[in-house]
Amino acid sequence: MKKMEDYVRAIPDFPEPGIIFRDVTSVLQDPEGLKLAVDSMIGLLDGMDFDVVAGTESRGFMFGMPIAYQLGKAFIPVRKKGKLPCETISAEYALEYGTAEIEIHKDAIKPGQRVVLVDDLIATGGTMQASIRLIEQLGGKVAKVIFLMELAGLKGREKLTGYEVASVITYEGN
Repeated sequence: MKKMEDYVRAIPDFPEPGIIFRDVTSVLQDPEGLKLAVDSMIGLLDGMDFDVVAGTESRGFMFGMPIAYQLGKAFIPVRKKGKLPCETISAEYALEYGTAEIEIHKDAIKPGQRVVLVDDLIATGGTMQASIRLIEQLGGKVAKVIFLMELAGLKGREKLTGYEVASVITYEGN
């Protein structure tokens, strides 16, 4: 039986020399890999009490939706600025070269709701840190933050100190 790591394609020297890119599309393209990924992420939530799953654009949608569906929870998208049609709140976060903004509908989270945040990968942690700010600004409580993959060498988990964080796969490097 294959392990989750067996489905993740490693692409050396992308996007620049010395970087090993962990490609999630190889997981999505394989029915067994996709099932194992979603089931493994659901396993990270075993015994948890929460109300809503929120996923960050765009790969957080790919994993957050089937998790929400399987567990009978609502799904809330956290999107890039300018993509949501109703009134939103936004948070800015740092990129390698510059900044970006994400948004969530103002009525997406009700005060007191316990939210699980989902994304495919944690690298530097900026996107998820901004997502947490949005959830909390709306009065939600972050119950847990889960990822399929973690690049531990980039120390993104340090930005999420104080929150329960779990990853299916941890790569020690960058």
